[in-house]
Amino acid sequence: MKMFVFLMKIIDCKTNICKIEISNDKQKTLISFSPETKELKFNDDNELSNFLIANEYQIRKILHNKRPKTFYKGFQVKFALRDKKEVEAFNDRSKIIVLDKRKGNYKNYVKDKGLKKIYELYTDGCFLEKDKSGGYAALIKSPEGNYNIYSYKTEIKSSCLIELLAAIEGLQILKNQEKIRIITDSQYVRKGLTEWIINWELNDWHTANGEKVKNIKYWKLFDSLTNGKYIEFCWVKAHSNHFENTICDFFAKKMAEKNNYRISK
Repeated sequence: MKMFVFLMKIIDCKTNICKIEISNDKQKTLISFSPETKELKFNDDNELSNFLIANEYQIRKILHNKRPKTFYKGFQVKFALRDKKEVEAFNDRSKIIVLDKRKGNYKNYVKDKGLKKIYELYTDGCFLEKDKSGGYAALIKSPEGNYNIYSYKTEIKSSCLIELLAAIEGLQILKNQEKIRIITDSQYVRKGLTEWIINWELNDWHTANGEKVKNIKYWKLFDSLTNGKYIEFCWVKAHSNHFENTICDFFAKKMAEKNNYRISK
């Protein structure tokens, strides 16, 4: 995977049109964007501008995700772009996203089929809004087809973070295994470690809105647990009668309903 890092700086904002400079080590180019109408214009004709036009989807995603009030003169943020073909693959939920951090490398790419002999980690989390109670589960399937289920209760009141806790717990259990496939119904877990964290780290753990990333200590732990490992990320639709996902959902809910089990904070 080849990635390109850029700096985006808002140099002027008048009449609902923002003039934005995008640069790398070699070139600069200007774009205009309206936070209100979402109209985007590429103002220059150079190599960098052409590259951005070819990857317009990614630029728009950054700009569209920014709240209107965060468009002001002087705001700047770093961001990374992939080439167009890889982005299309990463957005295909049927694909497997690979994160390979073995031997000090960092490889991040997409493939159609996963490895055959690999530990499978199925995870799910549950937060009961009425009871303000949560639980999560990790189901591990060995390459030989044997299952082990682990489930926990938590006082954390965030569905997304509970989903992340389940994946963290599973990786801690599998700390001695090099190759792991994580199967989750959470895009927060799947995209967080394979896409979003790259830009967070570029900006000292701040978002494109200039705010601190939520749950930083958990993301750092999750990231560290993948060091030296080959991880495959698979997404499965929740409540779709997927056997292992259904089992995880069942145990996560049971733990959320109970009061006498291990508490995670």
